[in-house]
Amino acid sequence: MKKVGSQNKETQAILDCYFKRTTKSRELNSEATRSLPGGDTRQSVYFYPYPTYMVRGEGCYIFDQDGNQYIDYMNNYTSLFHGHNHRKIREVVTKQLTCGTVFGAPHKSQFELADIICERVPSIENIRFCNSGTEATMLAIRAARAYTGKDKIIKMEGGYHGTHDVAEASVSPSLEEAGDAESPNVVPYSRGIPENTFENVVIVPFNNVQATKSAIHAHRDELAAIIVEPVMNAAGTIPATKEYLRFLRDITKKEGILLIFDEVATLRMSFGGAQQYYEITPDLTTLGKIIGGGLPVGAFGGREDIMSMFSPKEGTLHHAGTFNGHPLAMVAGIVAMQESTIEVYKQVNALGDSLRKGINDVFADIGIAGSTSGMGSLLTIHYTTNEIKDYRDSKRAQDGSGQLPTFMHLCLLNHGIFMASRGQLALSTPMREDEIRGAVNAIREACVTLKPYIHQFLPHLIK
Repeated sequence: MKKVGSQNKETQAILDCYFKRTTKSRELNSEATRSLPGGDTRQSVYFYPYPTYMVRGEGCYIFDQDGNQYIDYMNNYTSLFHGHNHRKIREVVTKQLTCGTVFGAPHKSQFELADIICERVPSIENIRFCNSGTEATMLAIRAARAYTGKDKIIKMEGGYHGTHDVAEASVSPSLEEAGDAESPNVVPYSRGIPENTFENVVIVPFNNVQATKSAIHAHRDELAAIIVEPVMNAAGTIPATKEYLRFLRDITKKEGILLIFDEVATLRMSFGGAQQYYEITPDLTTLGKIIGGGLPVGAFGGREDIMSMFSPKEGTLHHAGTFNGHPLAMVAGIVAMQESTIEVYKQVNALGDSLRKGINDVFADIGIAGSTSGMGSLLTIHYTTNEIKDYRDSKRAQDGSGQLPTFMHLCLLNHGIFMASRGQLALSTPMREDEIRGAVNAIREACVTLKPYIHQFLPHLIK
């Protein structure tokens, strides 16, 4: 197996342990390369040296092909708010399966879930369902352009809004490519996107009022919308300041620009999403992940006068999709939302606070430069003690940590903690203090194991 970067005996032992624990996953990954490029059909779940293949989930635990048990701190990249195999969700999905999977006709579960979301999320008066967060942001941007008659959008440097062309601007540029911090370059996330796509995208630094104001004033007559995650998820779970979101709300109203909150990940922050937590109401909101109860789903909604453009009776925008409002996702989503009570949010967010504190204490105790960012039930580990307030802060920490995140991830897998390889952890409602202690203890053991490696290859991270 090819090595990654510099290693020592501790990191080789971590790899050897992973190989020994996951022999069946290794075999399956080899088989997968016959028909899947690189053995993969979802890039975000691949990690070095090969991903762990799972077979079953129960509550906040998952089990792999080799019989290993893990506390699931990935939760399918934040979407499984209620963990795995939730009894009530399983029951309604099973019942719907016996009646049929999908029809070329409406199903009452569509408006039942829509009613729940419209009642809970402050900005959403009307809503439409699609099949992913990618579709949701794509359609919200289209709606903003149609409503305003303008083409340009502003997005945040490091903001992730799915995989359609416009969204793939400056998702994770190198600091060299990114250019001036106050006026960032537009950098394609991947190849295959026409150059003229980005003529209508303006990139601004997150949480930077002055730089964002300058960009808005420079393009005010061309801007249809600003799209922002209240907590930037893939960039490192970075919360917006209330000052920044309030500024965006005020200036967009003043300039006739629509404000879009991407709450695909942040609906799990409170009963009415991050917009309720921040007490700031956008014009449009995109959703996904937790509103489907573990099934594929997306949604976008907002002011009635904007959403009425999609009305099949007198609207001017076309939006179809074979699986929009899929009954299985709708019935699962209804239960998922009903089970997400105010008390449940308080409980899981308190556990998130406890986990962040526990991890920060571990780094301080062991003498490694590390910290967590996040809010509520989401957090990300960064190998720095500097404040993480925007993408570049997160990227500098990433660039300065070498291969440490890779070995930390593998070491935690060996200790039964399953999280995103980028260092993100997402909690679920079945978790209790025992699972928090389990993660903190595993991270403590991993830090002790890796400290000699850090001393040798990353001495600047030793405090």
